Amino acid sequence: MHGETLMTATDGEAAALARGSGVALWRQIAQALGEEIARGVHTPGDRLPTEAELSQRFDVNRHTVRRAIAELVAEGLLRVEQGRGTFVQQTLIEYPLRRRTRFTENVLQARGAPAGRLLETARLAADESVAAALEIEAGADVILISRVGQVDDRPMNIGTHYFPAARFPQMIEIYRETASITRALERQGVGDYTRKVTRITARMPTREEAELLMQPANRPVMQTEAINVDPSGRPVEYGIGCFSAERVQFVVES
Repeated sequence: MHGETLMTATDGEAAALARGSGVALWRQIAQALGEEIARGVHTPGDRLPTEAELSQRFDVNRHTVRRAIAELVAEGLLRVEQGRGTFVQQTLIEYPLRRRTRFTENVLQARGAPAGRLLETARLAADESVAAALEIEAGADVILISRVGQVDDRPMNIGTHYFPAARFPQMIEIYRETASITRALERQGVGDYTRKVTRITARMPTREEAELLMQPANRPVMQTEAINVDPSGRPVEYGIGCFSAERVQFVVES
């Protein structure tokens, strides 16, 4: 096989390496896999074939495959998840945190396709932390809306939103009709609202959060706590966001 040129492979094809060319086999494998990722054969979030399958495809031992994968991990193209496999790294979505922070607008600005999935709605009594954020009495009724925000059909965050029920009694009904918090607030007299404060914390997800975000439980998430206010400075929403740290990069704008 001396002098043979390196060829990438599509599904079902065997891959030929240029043995004896002076280029290490692991480097040729890394190049072949990198080119396939660039062509979209393996898309962000996809799991690569196992080491055994790649060893058979390229007719090399697992150590050689492992070295190629390590190179692509170092380049940021792949990530290895213990017990799950090797995955194509996902592109980070830049998510600006500004005075007017809107999920749909941020995703569209990043050239993504925004979508959402409703998890839960409820009317319940505010605990002390929710009441303090909304500047209402503890135990007063609040409206809860919980949803998963998606980008290009992949979950990016879990949003838990609280609204004072006395001021927004139709929040659930209008949200179910419009699928938009902004429109639901607008139809109840709040034409615009801005971000008063955002707190950001890194933590590990719960098992349920990891399942909803379709990520392993040993990968961190970024939690945001935000208060949105109307033009007079009165709180209209207290939101807690749980973002996949591998899919989002916060950009703080003043």
